[in-house]
Amino acid sequence: MTISRRPLLLGALGALAAPPLVQAQGSTAWTREAYLAAMRASGRETTITEANFNAIQARKPAAMRRIENYLKARFNGEADPVVMRAFETLPREYFHWNYEGRSNQAGVAYENDPKPWGLGYGSALSDYLGQAYMTQVCAPKPDHVVLEIGTGSGFQAALLSRCVAKQYSIEIINPLGTAVQRIFAPLGYSNVETRVGDGFFGWPEVTGGFDTIIVTCAAQYVPPALIQQLKPGGQLVIPIGQPFRRGQFLYIYSKDQDGRVRSRKDVGVYFIPMTGAMMNRPRPTDAPNPEGAPARPAAPPAAAPAQPAG
Repeated sequence: MTISRRPLLLGALGALAAPPLVQAQGSTAWTREAYLAAMRASGRETTITEANFNAIQARKPAAMRRIENYLKARFNGEADPVVMRAFETLPREYFHWNYEGRSNQAGVAYENDPKPWGLGYGSALSDYLGQAYMTQVCAPKPDHVVLEIGTGSGFQAALLSRCVAKQYSIEIINPLGTAVQRIFAPLGYSNVETRVGDGFFGWPEVTGGFDTIIVTCAAQYVPPALIQQLKPGGQLVIPIGQPFRRGQFLYIYSKDQDGRVRSRKDVGVYFIPMTGAMMNRPRPTDAPNPEGAPARPAAPPAAAPAQPAG
């Protein structure tokens, strides 16, 4: 993801549910040996020298300061401590992997000039400043249930999982989604559930809906199912715009207690497009209009079509 304002390129706090391995990262727990063991357990066996592993860890404090300054500059001087702690907890190098080429990219983690990195299959690991921004926009809380559309590397889902009660994520690209399903257990992240499917239809089997739905690909319009699956008081964070064109914007939709939906336009962004049903279905008549008048109450969810594997 690329986001910008120019346009931009893109005790609850102490109980983020981080497992001991990752909670202790920065001490003797997250070592080269622990990293290699987790990579092996996730089906991505690799090698890295002690010197290269240590160089990655040495770059992390500067990246954390970069994230903090970036958030403060865009959120009235506030970098959400929940988001900062989640970033500190996560070993980003673990998510730097090209699944199509089966190549390790850990050595570029915490780069000085944050940018997206290819995962293969046309997908990318978003730059870490953009991911920090999107996470703070979501305003995650310890009791929240969150859905992500576009699992990608799994980093965004893992990041949110350190802040919320339950994290769901859907990936449409079959080989990518199938492989990434294996990366959470080796870190002890038991509150993440992913599946391969078309995020256009959301995850209707989750009873009670979602406090937040975050979309990490550019939609041409808002899929009605996502609005329907928001809880009252919930919000949808979604990039909207034409595929592979500038002029995309991040929109935040909120549903009030009466089911009425309102939206606001946020920052300029650039995302890869949402595929699947989004690309071959005409815009539904009940798709919300960005920045329009308050929408009518959302209709009860209809039976969802079978979700195709991407």
